[in-house]
Amino acid sequence: MGFLENAIANAKRDKKNIVLPESYERRILEAAHETLKEGTAEITLIGNKSEILAKAEGLDLSKAVFVDPNSYEKMDELISAFAELRKSKGMTKDEAADVLKKDAQYLGVMLVKAGLADGMVSGAIHSTADTLRPALQILKTKPGTKLVSSFFVMVVPDCPYGSNGVFIFADPGLVQNPNPEELAAIALSSAESYRQLMKEEPVVAFLSHSTKGSAKHPDVDKVLEALKIAKAAAPDLMMDGEFQLDAAIVPEIGASKAPGSSVAGKANVLVFPDLDAANIGYKLTQRLAKAEAYGPVTQGIAKPVNDLSRGCSAEDVVGVIAITALQS
Repeated sequence: MGFLENAIANAKRDKKNIVLPESYERRILEAAHETLKEGTAEITLIGNKSEILAKAEGLDLSKAVFVDPNSYEKMDELISAFAELRKSKGMTKDEAADVLKKDAQYLGVMLVKAGLADGMVSGAIHSTADTLRPALQILKTKPGTKLVSSFFVMVVPDCPYGSNGVFIFADPGLVQNPNPEELAAIALSSAESYRQLMKEEPVVAFLSHSTKGSAKHPDVDKVLEALKIAKAAAPDLMMDGEFQLDAAIVPEIGASKAPGSSVAGKANVLVFPDLDAANIGYKLTQRLAKAEAYGPVTQGIAKPVNDLSRGCSAEDVVGVIAITALQS
């Protein structure tokens, strides 16, 4: 059974409600249809039910929950709660009503905040900023987490490395040039995400152009400082560095370049030194190794909100819905 099939099977065991605010987009509706048919999650769609169903011709959305901001029975409750959350910014109740009735992104996040949905998936027709801004304003960061970051789940066919070819790559989408504290936070969040999604223990490698002192450079120093910070925060977590990529995932090279390391050659969570490296790395793996790439998945928000690529397919959305349900 592959990663996506496993994710769907695990999500079915503890079914969550995922809100999809881009309810007039055909790809989203196709993903909602497939998710409901498979029983992976319950689905909430925001907007006018008749107009949504007109866009969904040929699809079965009979089991979906529809939230129309013009008639939803809990709208006043959500407006009051949103105004209270943003009162320090000067927001009035009338302004809160205007935002929630006009912007499905904000309404979707408020449904999650109020416990009326467990997570949100958006971004097929919205920018990352428009998707994550409401989440950061309303949900904020997870307790004990100072940083919101992202990762991709990479599933490489016919690959003996990682967890039968499955890896987490972090952070390819959000944090441009993390300092040591931020890189440590990315590593710790990614380890937690791996455990949550894969139901097995993470093995975390801090990547570099150097392996165990083979090169001297401030960029290597940053990675080593991040490792030190992460180890102090989670001493029982299997993590090590700095590693070149081959030393991190190939057992014989790991044994040669980093003898004695419990991580070298065994890593399934790859922490790249910056966004450039992570983004290039995941796209190379996706295109040259024909890997499946699920993400970017957001981590560090108090409740899961995930941002789709605007080039996503309906199948991609189905995968991110399942991942979001597991994060819940």
